[in-house]
Amino acid sequence: MEYQHKSLASGRWQEFSLVEQLANIGSEISRALSWKTKGDKEKSEKAMERGLELFDLTIGDNRWQHRLKEIARMREVVCDYFYGENEFQSTSESLDKYFFHFGVAARIKNIRK
Repeated sequence: MEYQHKSLASGRWQEFSLVEQLANIGSEISRALSWKTKGDKEKSEKAMERGLELFDLTIGDNRWQHRLKEIARMREVVCDYFYGENEFQSTSESLDKYFFHFGVAARIKNIRK
């Protein structure tokens, strides 16, 4: 498999906490949402691919096996919004809101270092 985030896939991703991982995923999903709103399908797709790659790296991180159900469900919700029939009735605002809190928490954690 060819990774877009080569350094993260080679092990650096496991150096991040779960909050930091979800914040990074959220950044990509937020970009995808933004490009989708602007009507740029290609850039939205690329951001989604990067976001899904990060989801997969997080799901593969053995430290989070006890949180696997939640992480996998959020991946499912995001995919349903972008590619499915939006059975979960997500909105761009609800997805942004979910990930926003991880971004804030990661930022606070890094400020305190």
